[in-house]
Amino acid sequence: MNDDSSTSGTFWEHLDQLRGSIWRIVVAVTVAACVAFCFKDTLFAAVLAPKHDTFVTYRLLSRVAQCLVPNAAPPSFAVELISTRLAGQFLMHVRIAIFAGMLAVAPYILFELFRFVSPALYEHERRYATRVVAWGYVMFIAGLMLSYFLIFPLTFRFLGTYQVSAEVSNCITLDSYIDTLIMLSFMMGIVFEMPILCWLFAKLGFLTAAFMRRYRRHAIVVLLIIAAVITPTSDVVTLLLVAMPMYLLYEAGILVVARTPATK
Repeated sequence: MNDDSSTSGTFWEHLDQLRGSIWRIVVAVTVAACVAFCFKDTLFAAVLAPKHDTFVTYRLLSRVAQCLVPNAAPPSFAVELISTRLAGQFLMHVRIAIFAGMLAVAPYILFELFRFVSPALYEHERRYATRVVAWGYVMFIAGLMLSYFLIFPLTFRFLGTYQVSAEVSNCITLDSYIDTLIMLSFMMGIVFEMPILCWLFAKLGFLTAAFMRRYRRHAIVVLLIIAAVITPTSDVVTLLLVAMPMYLLYEAGILVVARTPATK
């Protein structure tokens, strides 16, 4: 722990500082959530976009299919979402607004948390912490974007249009749609922290590239198990869509570790 005089203080003083940080975070999230709540049409246009066949991912895949098979016309699809609770749509509006507000002020949240813990760190530890926080946020957003633009749309299109018989139609609940979207997006954001954790463990001397290569097969099994656990729909298609980026991130982690010297 740093011996600088700025780090000195009683337990109650530190507790008061933590309370102040939490209070500022709550206020920031509340304000951002209120702003998001007021822009309902824009907010839900983005949230519900993957359920339409005009979504950018479907259009790009359609163009690729037409390049491979000229004159091929991909089938259009339409999935109806329903709400089965009296206050369901209002409560979902509030929930999505809070989630959007947290995403909007996430950099500020990280700044407040870092400002609280930084006085207890050495100078080189602060540099490492700054890199971890900055790149961790970037990788989380990258995982969230991958889920929104690729994993969730493909999962939703496959499962939302799948029918065992033409006599059975699909009516997906709004709760099911939103829960799957948020869960996949959040979990992919967490999964994308893998290279950052690999770098940190390598820097601390706990992890080597040779170790990761030696246990690659074991890691693949573990990644498949994790993908099965975090996949909310429990289908093979989503499992593979989640597991493939996780494996690629593991390989990226090996490259990162191989180029990271341990701190002496």
